[in-house]
Amino acid sequence: MYELRRVLVVGYPAAELLDIACVVSALQVANFLNRRGIYEVTLASPGGRPIHTGTGLTLQAQGSLERATGPLDTLVVSGGIGYVDAMEDKRLVAHVRRLGLESRRVASVCTGAGVLAAAGLLDGRRASTHWEHADFLARRFPAVDFDSGPIFVSDGRVCTSAGVTAALDLTLSFIEADVSPDLARSVSRQLVTYLQRPGNQAQMSMFTAPSARHSLVQDAVAHIAGNPAADLSTAALAARAGLSQRHLARLFLAELGMTPGRFVRRARGEAAAHLLTGTALTVETIAARCGFGSEEALRQAFRGLYGVSPSHYRATQSTAQSTAQ
Repeated sequence: MYELRRVLVVGYPAAELLDIACVVSALQVANFLNRRGIYEVTLASPGGRPIHTGTGLTLQAQGSLERATGPLDTLVVSGGIGYVDAMEDKRLVAHVRRLGLESRRVASVCTGAGVLAAAGLLDGRRASTHWEHADFLARRFPAVDFDSGPIFVSDGRVCTSAGVTAALDLTLSFIEADVSPDLARSVSRQLVTYLQRPGNQAQMSMFTAPSARHSLVQDAVAHIAGNPAADLSTAALAARAGLSQRHLARLFLAELGMTPGRFVRRARGEAAAHLLTGTALTVETIAARCGFGSEEALRQAFRGLYGVSPSHYRATQSTAQSTAQ
């Protein structure tokens, strides 16, 4: 008889609705597309009580965390604005620890990493979490190597993701590993979501990062985004802004949290990523258009940003047949 993979998703007061929904919906779509069940998904909460999520909506739990038993295929702990109270709830943490030890794979979404850390399940491991909470959690749990950069991190049997919708990327990676890449891509198409971003892709994009307040930095950022093939050395940017290189660097650090050089590398890498998935231009042409001196320079920069080669990124991330532009 075919055995379903038992997945237990843990919610708690003020958990994030999307953290839960992204995981559950993706797994249920995989069940539907596969025509026979793959996953048996249960949402559990302390005492089996309804989960009053951080969005104000209420979810009905399907089971009690205290009564849940292993073995489990996957344990997933959601994040949300209630995560600090959750990781300080000794009973909740004890049951997460117990179930984690009885699971083939342990995972968290967003700030759910704090609950896993409190349970000791992340000690000595590298972990991802929401970029805004990484420093707090790193101070709270020095035995864990929190990284605010990647969308998700797989460290052995423990997997952690960045904030909210990164749960989709993490869950798609589970489906790919458990069944096949084809099924994972089919699920992403059904959910009309981006085709599996690599785990090492940065959480924060230059297109979504907080805006600079200083007008000179705003102007420099707009110039960089609109002219990736131009001379974007710190010296050239400083001369254009009428500032010293040191002053420009101070402004970038204060406003954007990175040096002009690092921002330029990210901007060029993201511009290349958009051309790779949106056009059929050759990698050599894209390298030239985005300010990289050579194809090899683009490859090296791309691996540093996304953890994969440009050709692999194009093969796995393109959502439609593109035409050269």
